[in-house]
Amino acid sequence: MSTRPTDEQLARLRELGAATIYEAQGQRGSIDAVIKPIDPSMKLAGPALTVDAGPADNLMLHAALQHARPGDILVADARGFLDAGAWGDVLTAAAQKAGIAGLVIHGAVRDAEEIIGMKFPLFAKGLSIRGTTKAYKGSIGQPVDIAGTTVHNGDIIVGDRDGLVVVYAGEVESALELAQAREDKETKFREQIAEGASTVELLGLAGTLSSYFPN
Repeated sequence: MSTRPTDEQLARLRELGAATIYEAQGQRGSIDAVIKPIDPSMKLAGPALTVDAGPADNLMLHAALQHARPGDILVADARGFLDAGAWGDVLTAAAQKAGIAGLVIHGAVRDAEEIIGMKFPLFAKGLSIRGTTKAYKGSIGQPVDIAGTTVHNGDIIVGDRDGLVVVYAGEVESALELAQAREDKETKFREQIAEGASTVELLGLAGTLSSYFPN
């Protein structure tokens, strides 16, 4: 079983950001951009507790609150269903009481204004005022498909206004090292641009562009 990331590691992942981590991992682990934060200022980073919630039902989300550990991110597959809000302000209050650090759901939620005010990081495909049933027998802790990306229980989810990325369990330290190296490289690029360098020079694009724009 993989060791859970430390608070310091999670803070560094949040600071580096989803886009930098995705690129540093060799463009691996991105989750489809249809899933967005309900407020652009929301950020999250933490180990996934995976939930097969099914469409238009939230029984497994209620159950997941009983299984989650403080710091977990609930990652729920609701099949992309948009005509029912499977999560709202009451579940948010219960999640915060349990120490849950956020929700990513391939589906819809409601009570968005209240949840934003509660400062609970929530990424969803959409919003719907319609209610759900509480009958679907799904699963907790099994791999889930989130808009085409497989997430395993314990994988690390990092999200911000740019999107969501998965850091596979056991790869946190290497992801941090690669992401920091990329951040350092881009910082140097910005310094060189300020001194007059072009992006074509910095990225070695002259040869490629010469075939499109010959002298």
